[in-house]
Amino acid sequence: MKTLIKSIAAAFISTVVSVAAYAQKPAANLLSPTDHALVMIDHESQMAFATKSIDINVLRQNTGIVAGAGKIFKVPTIISTVFEKSFAGPVFPEIQEFFPAGNYIDRTTMNTWEDPKAHKAITGTGKKKIVFAGLWTEVCVVGPVLSAIEEGYKVYFISDASGGVSQEAHEMAVQRMIQAGAQPITSIQYLLELQRDWARQETYKPVTDLVKKYGGAYGIGIQYAHDMLKH
Repeated sequence: MKTLIKSIAAAFISTVVSVAAYAQKPAANLLSPTDHALVMIDHESQMAFATKSIDINVLRQNTGIVAGAGKIFKVPTIISTVFEKSFAGPVFPEIQEFFPAGNYIDRTTMNTWEDPKAHKAITGTGKKKIVFAGLWTEVCVVGPVLSAIEEGYKVYFISDASGGVSQEAHEMAVQRMIQAGAQPITSIQYLLELQRDWARQETYKPVTDLVKKYGGAYGIGIQYAHDMLKH
């Protein structure tokens, strides 16, 4: 009887330990600061003029969150433009705040993946996960997303830091990318997935400061908590 009880107790303890260990292991599909590259495409004035699927102010805020996340967590980040000086114009100031002009990759191709310099920069990071955001969703995001998937990369796209010339154009592109195997995420989701644990003090303040500036209602809530609750 004692032997049986000991066996049951041992099995129970083993199960608890196993579950605890498993609970501490995040899903492989979750992003971490060191396992991916971030590619931001054509967040430029001319491209924004025709973007109708998302309010331009919301788009700019979300773009600021994504760029800020890339900077805070030291993610290998590629900023690409199309005819910056002769057509599409300057990159959003929300990106320039974190990644000043000078190292952007300018292209003539609509599909960033087809530009040799951009392709080399992205694949040269050595990361097998790539996160994309850009304008327009139906052209300059869907192209590299589908191309990267075919080359064996695990691909994510930030839907609310991207936009199309119409709601339908954006939504059809989103569906097409999902059907091809890409994973949709949002700007706040991207930021918090990288932070993951508020005990990570080295990034806690930069992350909350970023959200207070660009995070809308969520940012106001954090400001309230900091000022009123001293949290």
